[in-house]
Amino acid sequence: MARTKTTPNHPPNAPSNAPPAALPRLDYKALYPWASGDLLVETYTLTFSKDVMKHREDEAACLLCMFWQECDAYVSVQPCPLGEPICANDRTNNGEPFFFLYATVFKRIKLRLSFSSFEWTLLTEVNVAPAQLHSNNWAFMRVFSILCNYFEHPPYVDVFFHFFEAKSTEKKLWVTFNGVAGRVLLTLFQQSYKGFKGKFFRMCCTEHDPT
Repeated sequence: MARTKTTPNHPPNAPSNAPPAALPRLDYKALYPWASGDLLVETYTLTFSKDVMKHREDEAACLLCMFWQECDAYVSVQPCPLGEPICANDRTNNGEPFFFLYATVFKRIKLRLSFSSFEWTLLTEVNVAPAQLHSNNWAFMRVFSILCNYFEHPPYVDVFFHFFEAKSTEKKLWVTFNGVAGRVLLTLFQQSYKGFKGKFFRMCCTEHDPT
């Protein structure tokens, strides 16, 4: 089992099925004026700390393999405070850095943390947070990496963007990758990818030294 800490977000004396602590009332629209209304209401729906443990203990969901063994002790998986939108950043967390990631990316696409050099370079190039990239497009990145490894070539971001271009969705909730006309390499992982909204976790660094 992964050594990664799973940190409940409720008071120490609260029962394990208590919901995460609600945040003080914040004006998220003022904090994030660029965010659309749809983005501000995209909030956490796994309402209990036990939901995190359920996902962590579900081998079928592959969450026991969500971290590379040499890195897992440095990552803490947390439920999110109620009402916190997915566009939130460390401004709501006393300056402590974190990011959100949808559970389905681990369950169905088999992503592992920490990010590979290709993954974090691509996210940096597109200038998006991990949760801003639609889940279907994590599949594109994953399969592209597997394909490159099969042919014993490193997965380069420049080569990836020879076949794909980044676009915003209609409601600007996520960024998607579309195949460049005449250079289609991969088809969609799933034409209708539903059921993942609201099912995300906070991913935080820990100070634990596994040595």
